[in-house]
Amino acid sequence: MKDYPTPPFPEQQQAMPGRTDRMDPRPDHGEETYRGSGRLEGLKAVITGADSGIGRAVALAYAREGADVLISYLSEHEEAEETRRLVEAAGRKAVVIPGDIQHAELCRTIIDRAVSELGGVDILVNNAAHQDTFEELTQIPDEEWEVTFRINIHAMFYLAKAAVPHMKRGSSIINTTSINADKPSPQLLAYATTKGAIHNFTMGLAQMLAEKGIRVNCVAPGPVWTPLIPSTMPTEKVTNFGKQSPMQRPAQPVELATAYVMLADPMSSYTTGATIAVTGGTPFM
Repeated sequence: MKDYPTPPFPEQQQAMPGRTDRMDPRPDHGEETYRGSGRLEGLKAVITGADSGIGRAVALAYAREGADVLISYLSEHEEAEETRRLVEAAGRKAVVIPGDIQHAELCRTIIDRAVSELGGVDILVNNAAHQDTFEELTQIPDEEWEVTFRINIHAMFYLAKAAVPHMKRGSSIINTTSINADKPSPQLLAYATTKGAIHNFTMGLAQMLAEKGIRVNCVAPGPVWTPLIPSTMPTEKVTNFGKQSPMQRPAQPVELATAYVMLADPMSSYTTGATIAVTGGTPFM
């Protein structure tokens, strides 16, 4: 097993949404280690928040498993171009679309572009998320609460609604929830609340789409070393990030990728309504 970095990490802070190349240590997305085996050969995937972090690791893994990938991201153009480079280096097609998925029209455009430029949608990974840290309830602006819900859960509804008419039997929707769905951090109240909603959305949608043969599952990460961390958390929490887990470190994005591959794999044909907890040993649900 590879030895990954453990806290304490160097003091660091960034403006939202953060940059991969400014993080110390730099996150590992599997650039040097992930080896595909054709598990997703010929499939078409849409991944939101695919410019960095978990999304980039999933895009890289999917491409190396044989899938073409649409990379949805907010405005981090250089980050998204690096993800595109990784996908294309694996010999797969990449489509890159910037924009704010809190708007339903953009969500519909993303799916339309996947259909027209990739040739369909077999896998939808709802991964993009917004978070910010507040110590007191009265410090949370109304707009912050609303935008967290629009990005983290409303967009999943818009994207799934647009994608399902194009999906065949065997297609897969994978939503990123969080350990915060079960053990909410009070400083991440809005974020944690949406992650609980995502878990419920996943379980209900899995039942709704079961007869169509479309599987719906979610991944619940624990602490993961991504640009969200130094750009949304105070310095002392960044320095010791992940130390509270039984493995005493955060996950690297690459360590999440295998869960998303397993859930997207057509061989997982009886797996729906499931939650894969990748928490470094912290109990979930």
